[in-house]
Amino acid sequence: MDSGALLDLLGNENRRRILRLLARKPCYVTEISEYIGVSPKAVIDHLRQLEEAGLVESRTDDQRRKYFNIAENLRLEVQLSPFAFGAKSAYPASADLDLTRCQYVSVRVEERHADDDVGDLAGKLDELKDLERELSLAQRWVQGRLADIQTELADTIGEGPDRLYADVLAAVADGTRTPSGVADRLEAPEPLVEGVLETLADRDVLAADGGEYRIPE
Repeated sequence: MDSGALLDLLGNENRRRILRLLARKPCYVTEISEYIGVSPKAVIDHLRQLEEAGLVESRTDDQRRKYFNIAENLRLEVQLSPFAFGAKSAYPASADLDLTRCQYVSVRVEERHADDDVGDLAGKLDELKDLERELSLAQRWVQGRLADIQTELADTIGEGPDRLYADVLAAVADGTRTPSGVADRLEAPEPLVEGVLETLADRDVLAADGGEYRIPE
């Protein structure tokens, strides 16, 4: 689902409360209504929207009582800084993902085995929760360093608060060489990006060659 639509959907406090409850256990409408203090009719409407978005699913038990539960495991991230604003949703990677391919991440978590008992599984759950906290801390550190470097870069090229110059330079440094490519990457108007590239080339910050730009060696 589009991250913007997810933000709109989760902007409602009662839908967030319903999801918090369903994250603990499957519930039926009356149970949800009593827990969050909202009429069953309103709960049904919220559940319908959550079902249509694929976040919630339902099943009917032997007594024909309809239970609702969380259907997806996803992560929604919002980034807001002087340099960027955006939202993205991500689903869990495959359990077979080879983390050794990650250049900057080294993770040591013992794999699950078929003969693991309750104690083994509880220990691995605790270990993964610790890892989640450490990764969150690392992510916050990276965001801070990104802002610091972008500020230094903007100051170095003399454009002060105009962050676009730093973003354009970062895109070129990462291998995006054409005005259209940089514009697509930054979601900015191409004429504006082209003007920035030309300015940076005039200052010898970038080298221009046949309509492409690169950082001089």
